[in-house]
Amino acid sequence: SLINILIDNIKLRAEEGITILDAAKKAGIKIPTLCVMPELRFTPGSCRICVVEVVDMPALVASCAYPVREGLEIHTNNKRVARARKMTLEFLLANHPLDCMTCEKSGSCILEDLAYDLGIKKSKFEQNKKELTVDNNNPFIVRELDKCVLCGRCVEICNEIQQSNIIDFGYRGTKTEIIVEGGTDLRNSNCVFCGQCVAVCPVGALIDKEAQGKGRTWEFKKVRTTCNYCGCGCNFDFNIKEGQVVKVTSNSESVVNGINLC
Repeated sequence: SLINILIDNIKLRAEEGITILDAAKKAGIKIPTLCVMPELRFTPGSCRICVVEVVDMPALVASCAYPVREGLEIHTNNKRVARARKMTLEFLLANHPLDCMTCEKSGSCILEDLAYDLGIKKSKFEQNKKELTVDNNNPFIVRELDKCVLCGRCVEICNEIQQSNIIDFGYRGTKTEIIVEGGTDLRNSNCVFCGQCVAVCPVGALIDKEAQGKGRTWEFKKVRTTCNYCGCGCNFDFNIKEGQVVKVTSNSESVVNGINLC
């Protein structure tokens, strides 16, 4: 059933039970996100970038996980919300290497886009200089845990979509990181290197090893193609530079497979 809500002083009719994020999107109101994967209905509320203010609620709420109800009054970008988002992003940047100029993800990195949109050039918090081991001893995927923002996207797609259960959250508090089964690396695990985790990573923590150093995001021309391995008709994008296919990426607009690679 439809209910009445107020978002940024705009009266809206929305389906009861959908999230504030979905209601705002349908009304053309942009709320920034980092951990959300709408294609897979993954809305953990873990990054806190999408927080909004609901009138009469003591704390800000994650819009991707908070359902709308009759009479809600919501502010998506007032001073309180903007201040909270900036602080959250500055915490993330303080624990993230600032090597954007040479990062393979530059140009398609959501964290980079958020910093630009929110006008953050430098975190006010002390930079974390702890260096985590780079998992680089397999032919397909480079894992740079220093760049991981713990959004949970790779865990979700590996465990719930592929059902491979190769990676998961490990340890606690400030020591939390994404670990491979048994604390090993990808090469010595049961990973089949399907590339799903790379496809959904919002930052440069997971990279296609074969494509390293062969082109920046804005240098590629994307050409959609159809996989002929089976009869499903999945679509992918060839990333082409100087007439050569450098890598293959998923296309979220594909009717058959969407964000999935296979």
